[in-house]
Amino acid sequence: MNHLTPVTVVGAGPAGSECAWQLAKRGIPVRLIDMKPAKMTPAHTSPYFSELVCSNSLRSDELANAVGLLKAEMRALGSLFLESADVNRVPAGGALAVDRVGFARYITNKLTSRDNIEIVSEEVTAIPEGEVVIASGPLSSDTIADRIQMLCGQEGLHFYDAVAPIVTLESVDMSSAFFASRYDKGTADYVNCPMDKDEYLAFVSELAKAKEAPIHGFDDGAVFEGCMPVEVMARRGVDTLRYGPLKPVGLVDPRTGRENYAVVQLRKDNADGTLYNLVGFQTHLTFGEQKRVFSMIPALKDAQFMRYGVMHRNTFLNSPRLLDRYYRLKSDSRISFAGQMTGVEGYVESAASGMLVGIETAARILGLPPADFPQETAIGALAQYISSGSVGDFQPMNINFGLITPLGYRVKGKRNKNAEISARSLRWIGNMIEERKGELFS
Repeated sequence: MNHLTPVTVVGAGPAGSECAWQLAKRGIPVRLIDMKPAKMTPAHTSPYFSELVCSNSLRSDELANAVGLLKAEMRALGSLFLESADVNRVPAGGALAVDRVGFARYITNKLTSRDNIEIVSEEVTAIPEGEVVIASGPLSSDTIADRIQMLCGQEGLHFYDAVAPIVTLESVDMSSAFFASRYDKGTADYVNCPMDKDEYLAFVSELAKAKEAPIHGFDDGAVFEGCMPVEVMARRGVDTLRYGPLKPVGLVDPRTGRENYAVVQLRKDNADGTLYNLVGFQTHLTFGEQKRVFSMIPALKDAQFMRYGVMHRNTFLNSPRLLDRYYRLKSDSRISFAGQMTGVEGYVESAASGMLVGIETAARILGLPPADFPQETAIGALAQYISSGSVGDFQPMNINFGLITPLGYRVKGKRNKNAEISARSLRWIGNMIEERKGELFS
C-alpha cells in the first residue's frame, strides 16, 4: 500500500483518532501527530488518545434521541470510538457513559497496533504538506491556532468550555443522598443529593457571588450555551438551576416518597464506581471557592474532591464559509478539518465528523466515488449543517432531529416520528454498506 497517498492527521482526540482509524482500515497510510504527552493542556491529565476531558457521558443511547441514532449509524459503519465506548461502558441509566481511562487506553492501543499508522508525539507548528486533516480540537495550542487563523483569514471564532469536578463516592454522605435514575429509567445509577428550599437558596446566593479564577478574555457572553458554567447559570436567575442541572423532576426521594426542591446528581466516572462527577457542574471558580460552595450541598459537606473544575478555551471555525460537506477547506481541498473546531458540539458528534472525513478522504485517495452521506442520516445532517451557506449566526450544534430531513408525512407522536426517522436513516446506511461492500466497506 506504499503507493497510496499518505494522510497526516493532526490531533488524536475523538475526531482525529476516529479519522485515522477509518483511513488505516481502508489501507491508507496515516501519520497521526499529537502533542501529548510531551505537551499537555490544563484540561488534559492522561497521555492516552481520545481523552474525554469534560463529561464521561456520551448521552442517550436510544433511537428516539438523535444522538442515539448517530451512535447507531457509527456502530454500523465500524466506529472505533463506539467500539471502545461499548467495551468500557459504566452504568448510567438510559445514557452511554464510560470509564474514561479505560476508554482512552483502548483507543490508544488499537491505533498504536496498526502497522500503517505512524504515531508522532510532537507539537505541530505549521500546516503539514500534502493530504492533511486538522483535528487539533478546541484545545489547540496557540501556535497551531494562529496558523489556522492565518490559513482561514478572519473567520476563526472562539468560546469557552468548562470541566465539572469529581468526588470520591466514599466521601458522599449517603444519609443525605439516594441512588436513582430520573423516572426510574434503567438502573439506579445516579447518586442524588437533594436540597430543601432554604438550602438551595443559600447555595445559589453564594454560588452567584463566588470568586472566579482569572481567565484572559473571558466573559459570560462568550460561553457556549450547551456547556454553561454553573455559576453563570446562578447569576441568570434564582430558579435557573432548578430548571437546569438541579431539576428534581422524575426523582422521587425514597425517604419521603416525594420530589425534592432541588437535586444535584452525581454520575459514575470510573468502572470501579469509586469516583463520581457532579453532573452539569462545569465551572471556572477558584479551587478554594469550589470546595467552599459545593460543600454547601448537604450530601457533599465532607466531599473529597479528586479533581476541581477548570475552564479552558474552545476554538471553532465559521465553517459554512470555509468548509464543504466533506469538511474540506473550500480554498484548498487537500486540507480537511474534523471535530469540535468545525462546529459540531459533543464527543459523539466530533468522532462522527472524523469518521466521515476518514471515509470520504479514503474514497478520494482510492479513486472511488464518495459515500455522500445525505441529510436523511445524522452523520450527513451534521456535515450539511456545518457547510450550509444558509446558516446566519453560526454556532456549535449538537445533533438533533431538526437538522435531519423531515419524513414528508405526518406520524402521530414525537417518539414514533423520531423512530421512523431513525429507521429510514439506518436503512440508508445498511443499503450503502451492502452496495459498496468490499470496495469502501468491509
